[in-house]
Amino acid sequence: IRKAHAAKGKPRKVVLVSDGAHGTNPATAVTCGYTIKAVPTNALGHVDFDAFCQVVDELSEDIAAFMLTNPSTCGLFEPDVKRIAAKLHEVGAYFYCDGANFNAIVGKVRPSDLGVDVMQFNLHKTFSTPHGGGGPGCGPVAVVESLRPYLPVPRVVHQDGAYALVTEDPHSIGRIKAFHGHFGMMVRALAYMLSHGGDGLQQVAEDAVLNANYLLARLKPHLNAPFGGGADKHEPCMHEALFDDSNLRTHGVETIDIAKALLDEGYHPMTTYFPLVVHGAMLVEPTETESKAELDRFADVMIALAKRAKGDEAASFKNAPTLAPMRRLDETRAARQPKLRWRANAPSHAAE
Repeated sequence: IRKAHAAKGKPRKVVLVSDGAHGTNPATAVTCGYTIKAVPTNALGHVDFDAFCQVVDELSEDIAAFMLTNPSTCGLFEPDVKRIAAKLHEVGAYFYCDGANFNAIVGKVRPSDLGVDVMQFNLHKTFSTPHGGGGPGCGPVAVVESLRPYLPVPRVVHQDGAYALVTEDPHSIGRIKAFHGHFGMMVRALAYMLSHGGDGLQQVAEDAVLNANYLLARLKPHLNAPFGGGADKHEPCMHEALFDDSNLRTHGVETIDIAKALLDEGYHPMTTYFPLVVHGAMLVEPTETESKAELDRFADVMIALAKRAKGDEAASFKNAPTLAPMRRLDETRAARQPKLRWRANAPSHAAE
C-alpha cells in the first residue's frame, strides 16, 4: 500500500485502525512509518460509521488505508463494510482486512466483493494450523489486481502453461528477509482445503457460527453478553461468543478468577480481556471442530462457575487453581520481572 501511494506521487501519512483491532494491526502500520488514528466502536459492537466518515472527511488525502478485522473481534460481521470500502475508495485510500476471523465466512463470502483491497488469510484457526499455544503464525496475503505489481519478490507466476519464478520487478517493494511464511503450514493448509473442497469449507463456516451461537444461547442467561441484546434475546454472533464479567464483579469475581477456575475443571481458559473495548472480556471461540456433547460439557462448567460466583463460594475463586501444578502467580510481576536463570534453592516460580 505504501509503495502504491508513492508510485502515484502521493505518499500518505495516516492509517485508520478500529479501536477493537488486534494489536498487530497498528503495530504493523507504525513499523511501516504511518501515524495511527483509531476509529471507535459503537454501542452495538460495530465500527461507528458516522465517526469513521468524520475522520475520513477530516484527513481525506492523508489516509493511506483502513485496517479492519471482519468479522470483528467482538464476534460480529460489520454491516457497513461495503459503505466503508466505498468511502475509502472515494478518497483514494485502500481497505485492508485482517483475516484472523475468516473461519466464520470462508466459502461463503468473497472479500473482494466487499471492497477489500488487501487481506491476509490466517492459516491458524481457519485452515487447520493450531490457534494459540505458540503455533507458527502464517498466512498468505492477497491483493487486488491494481496492487499486484507491488508485491515482494521472488514470486511464482503462471504463464504459458507453466510456472516461473520472478526475481526482479521494478514496481515491487523488493525482497523480504526470510521466506514468505512457514512452508510446512502452507502445505498443511493446502491439503486441508483440497480435502474439504468448496462445500466442505462452507460447512466449516456454518459449523463454526452454529457452535458459537449455541454457546451464546446457553450462557447468556448466566453471563453478560455486552452486544447480545439482553439475556432474553438472541442476537446472533459469528464465530465467537463474547461475554464480560459485569454481572460477576458485584459478587467479587472477575474474569481472571473464572479463567483460573477453568484450569481446575480441565479447560484452558478462553481469550480474556480482549477485545479491549469490552471491560473484563471473555471471548469464546469453539470453532467448527467441537461436538455438541463437548459444547454442552463446557457450557455446563461455565454455568456452574457462574452460579458459584454468585453464591456463597465467591471467595474460593481467588485461590484457583488449586489442582494445577502451580498455584496462582503474580502474573504482572512475572511478566515485568522474569527470572530467566535457574539457581539452586531459589523459588521455582517466575515471580516471588
